[in-house]
Amino acid sequence: MSPSLEKERGSGSVQKQASDTQLENAGPMNDVADAPPILTPEQEKRLWRKVDLRLMPILSLMYLLSFMDRGNIGNAKLDGLITQLDLTGNKYNIALTMFFIPYCLFECPANLLLKVFRPSRWLPGIMVLWGVVMTLMGLVKTYPELVGVRVCLGVAEAGLFPGVVYYLTLWYPRHMLQYRVGLFFGAATIAGAFSGLLAFGIGYMTGVGHLEGWSWIFILEGIATVVVAIVAFFVLVDFPDTAKFLTSEERAFLIWKKKFDNSSVGEEEHFAARHVLAVFTDWQIWLHLLVYYSIIAPLYGITLFLPTIIETFGYSTPISQLLTVPPYIVATITLLVFAQYSDKLKLRSPFIYACLVFLLIGYSINISKAPAGVKYFGTFFVVTGSYAAFPGVVAWLGNNLSGQYKRAVGMAFHIGIGNFSGAIAANIYRSQDSPRFILGHGLELMFVGIGLITVPILVLLYKRVNASRDEAERLRLARGEKLQLSAQALRELGDRAPDFRYTL
Repeated sequence: MSPSLEKERGSGSVQKQASDTQLENAGPMNDVADAPPILTPEQEKRLWRKVDLRLMPILSLMYLLSFMDRGNIGNAKLDGLITQLDLTGNKYNIALTMFFIPYCLFECPANLLLKVFRPSRWLPGIMVLWGVVMTLMGLVKTYPELVGVRVCLGVAEAGLFPGVVYYLTLWYPRHMLQYRVGLFFGAATIAGAFSGLLAFGIGYMTGVGHLEGWSWIFILEGIATVVVAIVAFFVLVDFPDTAKFLTSEERAFLIWKKKFDNSSVGEEEHFAARHVLAVFTDWQIWLHLLVYYSIIAPLYGITLFLPTIIETFGYSTPISQLLTVPPYIVATITLLVFAQYSDKLKLRSPFIYACLVFLLIGYSINISKAPAGVKYFGTFFVVTGSYAAFPGVVAWLGNNLSGQYKRAVGMAFHIGIGNFSGAIAANIYRSQDSPRFILGHGLELMFVGIGLITVPILVLLYKRVNASRDEAERLRLARGEKLQLSAQALRELGDRAPDFRYTL
């Protein structure tokens, strides 16, 4: 530890102040020693493995079911949903869209509610809610009922993804984050494979209980969601300072490690209205929104319409369901490899850019007049590019926002507004455009082009700011001057502080 850091720690300037909110209790405990416990590299590795084994399995399973529940309507479409509910014209697309509107609007408020409800209660609670909604979706008989249930599903699911990503930033240092987001989001990729396999099997239940196969897809997956939510109530933990599965020494180490992850004086932990204003006036968030759009629009487009696209290649419904599985398997492997090396190299942008190139290749193949087999090969590039990029996109902004509340609001705003591109994706694959879907693939290529332009701009701006701060620090040290800012002032500046460096 540097002498300046020891001085700050010793002076008590970074000790946690009393707070009556759970979120602020995520900061250091009052009994944390001035200096953190000394752990050997092997001990630290065991500690992170211990945290991973406690957090990641249940979070990944929760998100797997979340993504299955929102995306299984694409499989249900092939199993009689369209015919029985008479979803003529653009009714199916409208039903998809009505999920995204409340989903986007409620993400930011849901993240702020984490300071009122503990994660171990809030996250399983909303999961029970959307599991019940999903089960009831299997009982709808009319188009208006389907739309109403999709709206309720969007409201219920809104708090999970931004809540979990923010929750992970309270446990892991920023250059360990993408792999964990990758493990968590990898469940969504696996969900795509499971949806196809389950839909293939459940499709044979047509007629059981006088219900169509599509009804059983919703009912069985909804019941599974409620069961996992009940388990999560007993398994999920809150914050490092209240984690009973850790020793006091391990808790102290995690708190210190995260607190001084991106600043020599720690980050601000207390709420102020300026944190919300800072989100809307931060240039990087708006550019990151464009990058998010360039990935999430293709992701939702391929998730919701992959079974339909494959069916246009001339395959039967059961075979089309099965053929959705291999692209997701390849995407899962690529996602984890990219996440591992991104954390190891402490770089986000090269891997995101590579995925955008994958998307460019995949959509270019599918918009062409290539044979069905070649187009199916192209779907591997689309699924892999969209899913493997997503953890990096989320982790990149999370790495570059400092201050617990600014990060909470910023990430929720980023994800919430960015997910409106999902509503766009839900309406660009129209039945009248089958089998080539020129409009849908063309607009997805437009989003990809936006990302190919925006990512280099972000990198250049980050490099410019980092270089400017490096030069200012070099001149100050050459003159023998000390930084004329207090520890509190540095914490309030957050990612605008002179000692903060942006991740590229």
